[in-house]
Amino acid sequence: MEQFYDATDLLKGLISIPSFSRAEAEAADYLQSQWQKAGYTVCRKGNNLWLTSQLFDTAKPAVLLNSHIDTVKPVDGWTKTPFLPVEDDERLYGLGSNDAGGCLVSLYEAFTILNARSQPYNLVFLASAEEEISGRNGVESVLSELPPFVFGVVGEPTAMHPAVAEKGLMVLDCTSHGKSGHAARSEGVNSIQLAMKDIEWFHSYIFPQQSDLLGAVKMTVTMIEAGTQHNVIPDSCKFTVDIRSNEFYSNLTLCETVRQHVACEVTPRSFRLNSSHIDAAHPFVRRAVMLGKTPFGSPTLSDQALMPFPTVKIGPGDSARSHTADEYILLPEIREAIEMYVRLLDGLKVEL
Repeated sequence: MEQFYDATDLLKGLISIPSFSRAEAEAADYLQSQWQKAGYTVCRKGNNLWLTSQLFDTAKPAVLLNSHIDTVKPVDGWTKTPFLPVEDDERLYGLGSNDAGGCLVSLYEAFTILNARSQPYNLVFLASAEEEISGRNGVESVLSELPPFVFGVVGEPTAMHPAVAEKGLMVLDCTSHGKSGHAARSEGVNSIQLAMKDIEWFHSYIFPQQSDLLGAVKMTVTMIEAGTQHNVIPDSCKFTVDIRSNEFYSNLTLCETVRQHVACEVTPRSFRLNSSHIDAAHPFVRRAVMLGKTPFGSPTLSDQALMPFPTVKIGPGDSARSHTADEYILLPEIREAIEMYVRLLDGLKVEL
């Protein structure tokens, strides 16, 4: 399969270029150059690149293929060089190989195959930036430049099983306000004790609607800061809450519920990253099931959260390898992904 070798060569080149979030320019330059050499007109905004099917017909609906070019920074513990692609026993090691370089190059090769055939839809392939930080200069910044989509495939490592639902994310910065005083006397109001009451609520409260795919809404206090010195009653205690939502609650609704139950000041960083899901009867999902794949709900966030149309997250690799030392992807996974993407999308009927 010629596309498999093209994909692995492209991935090796991408691994060789550091492409941390907000610093993807060199990687975007590389991909743009490679795709222009292949004969494509490459559109670009910032560090986001996209290709449009050559047989574009405004009477047809549009389908998006998307994955991201940015990576996290390498964690401690690497025994290999993160930016040196190394093949060893069918593994390709390198930062971003699994998350999400393998998905990106597999989707691109599938695009080239599907683009050569008449399809009942218009196809757009988007390589986007800033996914790892849900940045505003990534997918969100280019959707207005693209046709309206009726469906999208988001490339993330799922072992080629379709994630038909995904948890959303909201981060709350909370502050409990007390009154300072001397620790040796019974004076002041200890903001830590006030915060403890609200922290216990975050730990124990259960939102009533639970999802078969995503489970319950999960709230976790992850950071806390208070006090200036040991003998002063702290008048302010700040803590941060990570909330992972299911499809039954918008982030706005969750925030309103929180404010009804706690005494601290609550400041959400954003309402942008809501949970997403797609109907099990969608033709893409039905086709995946027919091909032996198992739909599931994903606890991890992706650019699905920023797409206001039905999407499925699916790609080669394993989410457990993401953001780890000596990250790798299995080369057979790339071969299977290209073939599976084509089988899932070729001739797919999607509605306007």
